[in-house]
Amino acid sequence: MTVLDARALNRAALARQLLLDRAGLPVLDAVGHLCGLQAQEPQEPFVGLWSRLRAFEPAGLSDLLTGRSVVRTHLMRRTVHLVTAADALAWRARHEGMLRQRVLGTYRRELTEVDLGELAAAGRETMADGEPRSLGELARAVVGRWPAAGPRPLGEMLVAALLPTAQLPPRGLWRTTAGARYALISSWLGREIDPPEPDGSDLVGQALLRRYLAAFGPAASADLRAWCGLAGLPAAVAALREELVAFRDERGRELLDLPDAPRPDPDSPAPVRFLPAFDNAVLGYHDRSRIIDDAHRGLSVQGARVVLVDGRVAATWTLQADTVLVTPLRRLSRTDRADVAEEGWALASFLTGGESDRVRIAPLPG
Repeated sequence: MTVLDARALNRAALARQLLLDRAGLPVLDAVGHLCGLQAQEPQEPFVGLWSRLRAFEPAGLSDLLTGRSVVRTHLMRRTVHLVTAADALAWRARHEGMLRQRVLGTYRRELTEVDLGELAAAGRETMADGEPRSLGELARAVVGRWPAAGPRPLGEMLVAALLPTAQLPPRGLWRTTAGARYALISSWLGREIDPPEPDGSDLVGQALLRRYLAAFGPAASADLRAWCGLAGLPAAVAALREELVAFRDERGRELLDLPDAPRPDPDSPAPVRFLPAFDNAVLGYHDRSRIIDDAHRGLSVQGARVVLVDGRVAATWTLQADTVLVTPLRRLSRTDRADVAEEGWALASFLTGGESDRVRIAPLPG
């Protein structure tokens, strides 16, 4: 079985994530290809798409949100994702059990005496008028029946697990600050989510596996599980194994992939890319060593925005006073610094609407 080293896996991941070459895809197609973008920080998907698409216009993504072609919803890993409306409808039921367990993992004690079926019914009754509500408003409408639980646990269980909800615009629109207000997906999109498959065939799981490999592969079952939060989809893996190809990484793990998916030459040049907070190019794997050193792994869950140099995390960045401030994590060569500065100028211009192209690269700490 062919062994793929970290550099080969890095270049494959960059190609699948549209980070090796910016793509000319329409925004909706890019969101679909990427299986959505993690979006609990509402402005971050705009940077993620800017780094991946040629001539990306943020108004295009805002229009897709207001036009209900993409939605913000709790999905993979119980985090807010920006996904196509079609994927939200197709995938939501498959994630419901995981969503419940993850909310219970945080609030099990508070929700011990709450019948979740009754809570779901109460939440649906409250939301039946189609009016958007904040988490607090929804929780206050039901807390009288379960006062010991408290509003926060009840509200999070409803909007993140029991009720398929969407966070509505203006939250998530370009350069807009707005609180999260929720509506049922069925009300917002005009149809119910797809029901669970009654025969246990898990065709949705198979679709998730194919889509994940197209956007993240080659990958191990543990990587798939880390991305979606589901329990590895073993039935889907078994059903599709004959149509997949297998490799091993340097640790001996089996990696599965689609046979015709791109696996570029490991020596392919990788341009500097600025990634937003919680980007799935980093978070979409259990073994993140293909893109970030173990010493810096914590940055990926702390919400640090990172800079890829030669395909790997080499710095963090922030925007301060209309200036992109880059903080290296290792020594950057003169060529690397020039490339980081050039891409940073373009990012500063994008983020400030052309009002600034200022970049500052800080000294290496220590």
